[in-house]
Amino acid sequence: MRVNWNYIKLVVLLGVVVFLFAFASARNANRIISKPNVKFIGENNLFITNETVSKLLIQNYGGIKNVPKETLVLNELEKALKSNPMIKTAEVYIAVNGTLNAEIEQKTPIARVSANASYYIDDEGLFMPLSKNYSARVPLVTGYVDKNNLKNVFKIARKIKNDEFLKKHVFEIHQDINKKLYLRLRKCGFLVLLGDEKFLNKKINNLKAFYKKNQKDNTLNNYSKVNLQFENQVICTKI
Repeated sequence: MRVNWNYIKLVVLLGVVVFLFAFASARNANRIISKPNVKFIGENNLFITNETVSKLLIQNYGGIKNVPKETLVLNELEKALKSNPMIKTAEVYIAVNGTLNAEIEQKTPIARVSANASYYIDDEGLFMPLSKNYSARVPLVTGYVDKNNLKNVFKIARKIKNDEFLKKHVFEIHQDINKKLYLRLRKCGFLVLLGDEKFLNKKINNLKAFYKKNQKDNTLNNYSKVNLQFENQVICTKI
């Protein structure tokens, strides 16, 4: 009987490939994870530190430095990181050399509440705790503010963040017990009454027009209050 050497060679070659694949997979699975490599995306000012992120990883896997790669569940690590109220997004992955990498995007504060409690409001209108590592230069929010109902304050804070005039001049947002909103401007003694958040763009345009005219006339300090709560009116109270 004639031996089919080509068939035998194919079977042997296939066996070698399977063996090498299994060997590489086993070796890769048992590779020890090195110390986490943490990278922050976007904001350079760190509200949360590299050490804090590493600690979150370690707490969830009891010593990440010596954990076999196969035991890691990356989705669980990402959930652990996202549970931190200063972290907006987190992506965890393992490089070919066994390095555990975590890419972190922090939340962005747009206002700082100083009422019955102190905390930030982030750019999605959510609670963000203060940081011991860095203090953001954002408008202060005072008055009657509920952490679970930041809608009104968030709207004006977002408007300030996206408007160059307001960003330059507004340093305080105040909300009274009836949820009426007020603004205080740098180097101006008057109080700006916005009322509610309705017709906000129109009210801000009226404020800009008032400011520009009275700055030109050097009369900004002649007023104690500027009332903008009515859509088409600017009612000024003189000192």
